[in-house]
Amino acid sequence: MNKLKKRSRLFFILVGIGAAFIIVCTGFYVWSGYASDELIDIYKSRESNVVLDRNGEIINIQPNKEGYYSSYIDEIPEEFKNELIKSEDKYFYFHPGVNPVSTVRALWNMVFGGSTASSTLTQQLAKILLGHEKERSFVNKSGELFYAFALEVRFSKEEILNMYLNSIYLGNQTQGIRTASLLYFGKDPDQLDKSERGLLISTIKSPSNLNPFSDETNFSEADYQKRTEDFKKFTNDDSFFEYKDIPGSCAEDKVCNTTIDKELTDKIREVVNNKLIDLSTKNAKHAAVVVIKIPENEVLAVIGSPDPLSDLDGDQLNMALENRPIGSTIKPFIYGVGFSLGLRPYTLVDDREYKYITALGFAHYPKNFDYKYRGIISLHNALSNSLNVPTVKVLEFIGLKTFYKFLNDGLKVKSAQEFEKYQYGIALGQLEMSLYDLAHAFTVFSNGGMLKSLKVSNPAPGADEKGERVLEEKYVQLINKILSDRDTGSEQFGIASNLNLPYKNYAVKTGTSSEYHDSWTIGYTPDFLVAVWVGNAENSAMDEVAGSTGAGTIWHDVMLLLYSSEYNKNSQFVFDKITSFYDAGSSSVDYGIKGDKYDESKNLLIKKSLIGFPHAGDEFLYEEGMTMPLESDYEVEWYLNNEKIGEGNSAEFKPEKEGEYEIRVIGEDKNEQTIKIFFETD
Repeated sequence: MNKLKKRSRLFFILVGIGAAFIIVCTGFYVWSGYASDELIDIYKSRESNVVLDRNGEIINIQPNKEGYYSSYIDEIPEEFKNELIKSEDKYFYFHPGVNPVSTVRALWNMVFGGSTASSTLTQQLAKILLGHEKERSFVNKSGELFYAFALEVRFSKEEILNMYLNSIYLGNQTQGIRTASLLYFGKDPDQLDKSERGLLISTIKSPSNLNPFSDETNFSEADYQKRTEDFKKFTNDDSFFEYKDIPGSCAEDKVCNTTIDKELTDKIREVVNNKLIDLSTKNAKHAAVVVIKIPENEVLAVIGSPDPLSDLDGDQLNMALENRPIGSTIKPFIYGVGFSLGLRPYTLVDDREYKYITALGFAHYPKNFDYKYRGIISLHNALSNSLNVPTVKVLEFIGLKTFYKFLNDGLKVKSAQEFEKYQYGIALGQLEMSLYDLAHAFTVFSNGGMLKSLKVSNPAPGADEKGERVLEEKYVQLINKILSDRDTGSEQFGIASNLNLPYKNYAVKTGTSSEYHDSWTIGYTPDFLVAVWVGNAENSAMDEVAGSTGAGTIWHDVMLLLYSSEYNKNSQFVFDKITSFYDAGSSSVDYGIKGDKYDESKNLLIKKSLIGFPHAGDEFLYEEGMTMPLESDYEVEWYLNNEKIGEGNSAEFKPEKEGEYEIRVIGEDKNEQTIKIFFETD
């Protein structure tokens, strides 16, 4: 009986012990899940915010909360792992996170004196993540032991080893083997030789005293300076100077994947600096470049300063994002809208002196760039040679309000001032935009009339893949036909110029603002677009640096870079929606739309008008005592608000106050025309 009781008691004791063991193990396993999650959260938080280019190259690393630069890698070179384990924890693949023999030895030494170092790599990882490096107490060490077990339960040995090598501090603000390798040796870890790996592994024991820079025999002073400068560029590449301010950037994300091509950007910045050396003799100190991949509208490069690290005046401004008068680069848009309203490249225009009243009420006589008038010419000729007077006539035909609506609702233009402030000055290059926004607008011509969102990060949240139609494709084809015609443009730009490339499939437009403050060149193919601005950040005038002779020099070389790059697919412009028309009178051939009423479109701009000036819907700034001139191509009777004020092909009146005024004329054949104009205070 007693034996039976003893056996029963033993059975229940064993069951109790087993149950307790199961409960403890289950409890530990559950706790290990929480503990490992806690450590993983800490591990992830210790990785620096990293900005990568489209090829995975680092553009910028932000210091983490410990002040260290850290860039995690998923695959650790086998040689590095093997040498680390041999040096630091030769039983790593066999112990459960804690080495029992070393632990007992450490406890013995703790009691009887001596070194207490016994940590496995797993324990060291727990110590780093828990932040116990500087507080080596019994409580901390005990906690690290349990966290080490938790890591071993929840992660594989390879995962633990990777986390350890990404987490260790290796001196000089570097955390993990990647940033340390790049700082000390200018290489990624998989490129290190045995001696370099050895130097990094020995650094683990004392990062401040044993890192490769601490021993003068490792590097000369020149090598040390180069390594630190290269690392500074690595952690904050010049490309980031421009990228961080671009709308839609993901610079605040943990890992920011951009569309920027770092290598291409570096090459373009080199071109900019080389060309600015020559242009500096003409008082041109700054330049900006924007490159966009077509048709995706991915931003490949943005250069806003020749040297972002320079302390010289203006070099710290990103000129790619500064609003400046865009000169004649606005003209393709004016002509594009004109074509949509019936004008054509073969439409004739009288290039002569005209009188206009500005928004301020002053008389203005538009001049061409070379101060010459050419008489009756085609719009093809006018746009190819970037003539001002014909462009004003086209804008007059369109109507200011119609073009304002196109800029605002179609192109989504963000200008420095309200469009009404510019009036016909828009056609003369006074509209202000940034190079970045202007480049975006020009993608309409390389994308068949569609305005798509620009992409600067991958993926681009909310990016409009399809885009919005701004111009019908047939009118875009007419613009591309003119801007790709270098022969007609040779009158203004010469047979040999920076605008001529050893290729055929490109279009280009230049611009020069008043008194040579800004030089612009924008050109594109169906594969890529390059936009360039040259000038001075403080807005001082250059020495007669026009679009082709300033920005054109940089544009030429950057285009050649792109033609030699992977981004050139040798795509050709499509002209399937336009056709040629032969003019027997001039024995010339020009382009239009299939089904055009040739004679009607040809003479749209040289028809005589009952009211030549002002135009329906014009708005003027009201000033007391101002005089408004009225002009007609005929002898007419003039009426202002139904009161006759004169006869002949001209008249004038003095507006008494702001508001709406109705102008009516009656011709000799009793034809009438009525328009309304407006005066308003600023």
